[in-house]
Amino acid sequence: MSEERRRSHWGWGHEDQILDRAALEGMAGFVRERLGFGGEQVEDPVAADAVELAEPRLKVPDSLAEIVSAERHERLSHSMGKAYRDVVRGFRGRFERTPDMVARPRDEEDVRRVLELCSDMRLAAIPYGGGTSVVGGVEPRVGHGYRGCVTVDLSALDRVLEVDQTSLAARVQAGVAGPDLDRQLGEHGLTARFYPQSFEYATLGGWIATRAGGHFATVRTHIDDFVESIRAVTPSGTWESRRLPGSGAGPSPDRMLLGSEGILGLITEAWLRVRRPPTWKASCAVRFDSFAAGAEAVRALAQSDLDPANCRLLDPVEAGVVGISDGSDAVLMLGFESSFGPIEGRMSAALECVEDLGGRLGEVRHTVRAAAGGVGETATAAGQGGGERRAAGEGSGDTQVGGGPEDPVDDWRATFLAAPYLRNSFVALGVIAETFETAITWDRFGEFHQRVEEAARRSVAEVTGAPPDGPGSPKVGCRFTHVYPDGPAPYYTVLAPARRGSEVEQWDEIKAAVSEAIGSAGGTITHHHAVGRDHRPAYDLQRPEPFAEALRAAKAAVDPDGILNPGVLIDPA
Repeated sequence: MSEERRRSHWGWGHEDQILDRAALEGMAGFVRERLGFGGEQVEDPVAADAVELAEPRLKVPDSLAEIVSAERHERLSHSMGKAYRDVVRGFRGRFERTPDMVARPRDEEDVRRVLELCSDMRLAAIPYGGGTSVVGGVEPRVGHGYRGCVTVDLSALDRVLEVDQTSLAARVQAGVAGPDLDRQLGEHGLTARFYPQSFEYATLGGWIATRAGGHFATVRTHIDDFVESIRAVTPSGTWESRRLPGSGAGPSPDRMLLGSEGILGLITEAWLRVRRPPTWKASCAVRFDSFAAGAEAVRALAQSDLDPANCRLLDPVEAGVVGISDGSDAVLMLGFESSFGPIEGRMSAALECVEDLGGRLGEVRHTVRAAAGGVGETATAAGQGGGERRAAGEGSGDTQVGGGPEDPVDDWRATFLAAPYLRNSFVALGVIAETFETAITWDRFGEFHQRVEEAARRSVAEVTGAPPDGPGSPKVGCRFTHVYPDGPAPYYTVLAPARRGSEVEQWDEIKAAVSEAIGSAGGTITHHHAVGRDHRPAYDLQRPEPFAEALRAAKAAVDPDGILNPGVLIDPA
């Protein structure tokens, strides 16, 4: 059951990618210099064999011994997702809840057999793809009424089964992780072009179940826009929608499964809309005197029908922390791409628009692929034992025009990909490092942003006791991850000094304050991070109650025993 190269039982990545103490001590000075806090003391994680772990309540059935395990590392590494609070608990050896068994089905028949076991024995079944949930979605926090818990790891269902070159679609098993999906599609000269920050480990099924946000900042922002049909196994039978480019035949079965977070069935495969890799790309960093000025320019772009692929605005704090600014400017990462023709015209129109609204243009970088085909941008780990990240190049046939070795867009991309690895290090160095995201319409954005940011700053100051301003003060920054004609998706980052041993309680208090501010100001509790267990209180307030009753009825129909991911989205009847 165990892999030759094992995933870390507590942090992001594999065991050989966790920085050792010497590397962390070398990093500590840089962190203090950049943030003004952290790195005063370097802590070591609790080793896996030192974790106190309760014995499993179940014995692995002989009939499922080939695919089910109660091995220690399997149970530890499937206990939590990868939110800050998860990484902290794992780092400190606080594994209060672990699955009793981990199942790794090889095909749909294995999935059916595992669900049958769970129904017969009254066991909770927790779907698990890449384990990258940041909202408690894969945690065996299921309440009373279950004799045990089985985590169902679907990563063995990892193949591209069929490619339709005519329709530009592919039938793909749900357990395939991002890099492997791109590699297999690349053999056909295609790409999914869907790159969430968790791309390295997150799976197609996880993207669908959580309505993940991807590569494109406009138009095709969520996995919803890429799904043609979905197949899932439920305790009541198999659920498969008809493959169609679109349909008006009643409520969509695919829409029911999109964002269902495993409560309506285990997604096993989907037909995915794919594309040819981009041949032409252009990018430019545009600076603004203020975040508000940049937001107005982004609104104009979002309403212009130019549809940039990248339109991510960083406020001065965020830009300063990632090192693409001295902290005095807001920076817009603007980019266009196309598989079929040059994009200079659209880029020129966009640059003229933002310049008219106060933007100061950087150098435009063009990338031209000599021949279509191959894999798009991917995230790859640097060497063994390192937590650094890099963005892989576009291939030897690319021609770069403009842009220098310290291009701000490339710098930002590298930092974006490194963030999950940096979180491991921040925990060891005593830094709270977490994010929250939302969405709001443009007419309410100004007041909304002010209220949410003030709530975050006030709560961080109260919880940490750090000075609100000046050297050593906590950092609360914001960026837009996706933008729409009617509003942006703001994504907030909090960096603050941690009180060792109480990091989880500190963050939970901050999170509660910002969640209340988001809800009272009319935003959504999540734009692309899902609900899970952590967002349930706010989600219960956000959704209409008649819809909640309809969702409970749908769950009762496909999962009459209430075994599928209990506690997520709704409580089973």
